Amino acid sequence: MNPVLDRFRLDGRVAIVTGASSGLGAGFAVALAHAGADVVLGARRVDRLEKTAAAVRDIGRRALCVATDVADPESCTALVTAAVEEFGSVDVLVNNAGLGTAVPATREKPEEFSGVLAVNLEGAYWMAQACARVMKPGSSIVNIASTLGLISSYLPQAAYAASKSGLIGLTRDLSQQWAGRRGIRVNAIAPGYVATEMTEETQGDKLDAFIASRSPLARLGEQAEMDSAVIFLASEASSYITGSTLAVDGGMSGH
Repeated sequence: MNPVLDRFRLDGRVAIVTGASSGLGAGFAVALAHAGADVVLGARRVDRLEKTAAAVRDIGRRALCVATDVADPESCTALVTAAVEEFGSVDVLVNNAGLGTAVPATREKPEEFSGVLAVNLEGAYWMAQACARVMKPGSSIVNIASTLGLISSYLPQAAYAASKSGLIGLTRDLSQQWAGRRGIRVNAIAPGYVATEMTEETQGDKLDAFIASRSPLARLGEQAEMDSAVIFLASEASSYITGSTLAVDGGMSGH
């Protein structure tokens, strides 16, 4: 027994991860399993969830795949219902599902802008709402925001930046609403640029120059560095923290 390291364990907990078919979400699911949690995986690309589920099961934890569109409140409720029916509870939510776009503000179409907010911001709200209805005191919600909710980008990303800034505000508000009788902590991480599917399309000289100019560490982040932050906020290790946004961005937002 280690009284410090044991606080990072999630044994006996059930965690939901949205956007778990690839990228950060798939990594978060595996990290939660390593910490001891059973994991419920939600994404639109349900066929790709099976790969993540297999990785979770290889660790010795249970996994459930549910086709989910977080922009649809009923789909969010269905995901939570399936989790409770299969595993009996929901103790952790990682709101990871997200879209990224780069469209000049003078040319962005209404449906493009609203589509990003529907997933990145509204989807996180519907998932949090559905989970809060069944979560017991001591549960934790971790919203995956972005450093672009805190600083400006080198690309035209009004919709993405607005959605992530909004998610940080939503985190603060829900933490106040649910800290008392419900006993649910709500926090966020703000990742910087990480080597994932979403950043592959933008990697190049411009991104390298931007990171070099804004980040004291001057490099892309790694999946494991994001995983550690999520486990910290999901577990009892952060039991006295709520309403906070933890920037995991190589120092970008503080530079």
